[in-house]
Amino acid sequence: MSIHTPADDLAARGAARIDWIRSRMTLLAEVRARFADEQPFAGHRIGMSLHLEPKTAVLLETLQAGGAEIVATGNHGSTQDDIVAHLRGQGMTVHGTRADTLEQHHVNVAAVDAARPSILLDNGADLAALAAARVDPEAVAAGDPTGGTGIIGGTEETTSGGMRLRTELAGRLPFPLIVINDSLLKAIGENKHSVGQSVVESIMRITNLRLVGRRFLVAGYGWCGRGIAQYLRAMGAKVAVAEIDDLKAFEAAWDGYRVGSIVDLASWAEVVITATGHPDVVTAEVVDALADGAVLANAGHFPWEIDVPGLYARATSRTVLDEAIERVDLPGGRHVVLLAEGRMMNLAGREPKGNSIEAMDLGFLLQALSLERVARDPASLVAGAQPVPDAIERAIARGMLAAMGAHR
Repeated sequence: MSIHTPADDLAARGAARIDWIRSRMTLLAEVRARFADEQPFAGHRIGMSLHLEPKTAVLLETLQAGGAEIVATGNHGSTQDDIVAHLRGQGMTVHGTRADTLEQHHVNVAAVDAARPSILLDNGADLAALAAARVDPEAVAAGDPTGGTGIIGGTEETTSGGMRLRTELAGRLPFPLIVINDSLLKAIGENKHSVGQSVVESIMRITNLRLVGRRFLVAGYGWCGRGIAQYLRAMGAKVAVAEIDDLKAFEAAWDGYRVGSIVDLASWAEVVITATGHPDVVTAEVVDALADGAVLANAGHFPWEIDVPGLYARATSRTVLDEAIERVDLPGGRHVVLLAEGRMMNLAGREPKGNSIEAMDLGFLLQALSLERVARDPASLVAGAQPVPDAIERAIARGMLAAMGAHR
């Protein structure tokens, strides 16, 4: 019997990891075969800014099989170097390393924009914001649906990016952007169940702490917050929810959680997990209310929910205790523990795994089919942010039920 192990180089290790992931992404496998035959992305360059990890690599392979040229970068702190090496070996242009600073990350995003993609695959609306700055009003007035950018449309992965598209970038983009996170299918399958699972798994892996009986405060009761709270409680944790929206707070209370403001609940919590999509959730006021030794973690896309610069500015000392664990000492002898520097903990922590393979198979199938719609028929979509077309959602729901063997 022979045992095969990947060679001691980044690309081979990345290829081996992707092989396992690909073998369990059956929905994408089916569409990849169809794309290879039909070539819906022939002649298009897809510019991507999304976490560069094995499941994303399978999505990029699928798009490349459909004829797309790929120019990509990751998100700050979540790029996996072996995956980047493998993708480059497959002929894709990929910018970024795990060690990149935030400033270098912005340079990487700008490099993707500078490649002048015709379709965007965005995460946090970073590429959309750069594209908006290039829109030519005269081209728009002349009827150019790309506004002089050459971009026919694209997708946005996150809630945070959807918020930016509907606020900061509202009315500034003449082409369509399908917000994948508007999908009820994704909300249930990926945001609630898979984020819930992966965040709890990451807390356990990074900290090695007991969950049973430990007091957790979840900030935000959107789909991700619902899932985190549910999975924590299933593991025996005591869970409270901080939510500023009256109806979501009502829902959390009826789901059986203790509910209040984040400041009022901070002193009760042993661990605080943010999942709101908004900046400045854990402020100096919240930190002052925390118990000595409280743990702070962020599950949101942007590293802004915990005011890390403000926390560091107040620190009397900082000590890296372990990978992704930092002790921050404060005046008066108190301290807090910060995980993954306030970045998305399930993709920026120790040996990050992210969401489950099956959930990302579903979510990335939404991406692939939405991008196909953009490539084939952009004129059928309105300008700006919009939800996934209903027909795509329902077709995927049927396929996922079959893949799960839900009838058995």
